[in-house]
Amino acid sequence: MAPSAPSFAPARRRALPATAAVVLLLCVPLGRYAAPHPPERTVAVPWAPPGGAHPLGTDVLGRDVLSRVLAGGTQLLSVSLLAAVAAVVCGTALGLAAGWSGGRTARAVRALCDLLLAVPALVLALVLAAALPGATAVVVASVLAGAPLTARIVGTQCAQLRDSGHVHAAVERGESTPAVLVHEVLPALRRLVAADAGLRLVTALQIASALAVLGLGPQPPAPDWALMLSENLPGAALNPWALLAPAVPLAGCAWVFAAAARTVARGPWEAL
Repeated sequence: MAPSAPSFAPARRRALPATAAVVLLLCVPLGRYAAPHPPERTVAVPWAPPGGAHPLGTDVLGRDVLSRVLAGGTQLLSVSLLAAVAAVVCGTALGLAAGWSGGRTARAVRALCDLLLAVPALVLALVLAAALPGATAVVVASVLAGAPLTARIVGTQCAQLRDSGHVHAAVERGESTPAVLVHEVLPALRRLVAADAGLRLVTALQIASALAVLGLGPQPPAPDWALMLSENLPGAALNPWALLAPAVPLAGCAWVFAAAARTVARGPWEAL
C-alpha cells in the first residue's frame, strides 16, 4: 500500500496568525477610505443606539462609531510599528556587539540592560510623555523597554554561533567582523529576530494605547481606538458599542501579533 501524501493543513493553520498580522498591517491604513461618514463629523445625537445609517451608533459627540473604528487604527499601528522596528534594530545591534565581543563589552551591555529593565515600561512612558510629543514618547519608551530584552536574546544566540563552523570558515577567509555578522550570523538569527519583533510590536501597542487612554497621545477629534475608549466610557450604558467597537480590534491586534510571533518562533514553514 502506497504511503499517504503528507498533510499540509496543520502547518497552514499554524501560519494563519502570521498571515493575519500582515493583512492587518496592510489593510488597517485603508480603513478610513471605507468609512461611510467622515470620522470627525457629527452626524447624529450623542450616543445614539445602533440603527439605520449608523450600524454601531454614535459616540460622545454624535460621530459615527463605525467610521471612527475603521479610521482609528492607522496612527496607532503606524507609531507602534515604527517603535517596534526601532527597538528591534537597537536591541539586535547591542546583542550582536555583546555576543560577538564578549568580555567587557558583554558585561557593559548586560549592565545597561539590567538598568533599563529595572524601570517599568509604563512609568518610563509617562515620564517621557511629559517632555516629548506622544508619538515620540511611544518610540523612545518602546526602545528603552524593549531593546534590552532583544539584546539579551540576540547576544546569547550570537555567542553560540560565534563558535559554529560556518562562522569560523568566514573568519578564516579573512572577512571583516561586520561582514561576518551580516552574512553569517544575522541570517541564522532571522527567525529569532522576526519572532522578537512581534513581541516588541505588542509592547509598543500597549504603550501607545495606555498613553492615548490617559490623554497623552492623539488628541480629539482624531479617530484612535485607544482614545475612543476614554471618550466613550461615560456613555457605555447608552451605547455600549461605542466602547466595545474600538476595544475588539485593539485586543484583536495584540493577540494576532503575539500569536504571529509564536508561530514564527516555531517555524511552521519547515513542515511545508
